[in-house]
Amino acid sequence: MTKAEHIKWCKKRAIAEMDFYNDYTKGIISIMSDLRKHPETNNETLLSLCGMMLKSGKIKNRQEAVNFINGFN
Repeated sequence: MTKAEHIKWCKKRAIAEMDFYNDYTKGIISIMSDLRKHPETNNETLLSLCGMMLKSGKIKNRQEAVNFINGFN
């Protein structure tokens, strides 16, 4: 799987998790977990950013989480 294909898969799964649990934090947690599964996206700086966004309260609802998730490329 290419990096682009993997990121597309991560985004789809993150949004599905978020919607299944009706909890936007599940989407961020999902994408963090899935990004670790590919050598080109397993980046500690990027994953730390995700964690900081989650913990800081900067993402407050589903739409903000979707925007954040869809921002990956």
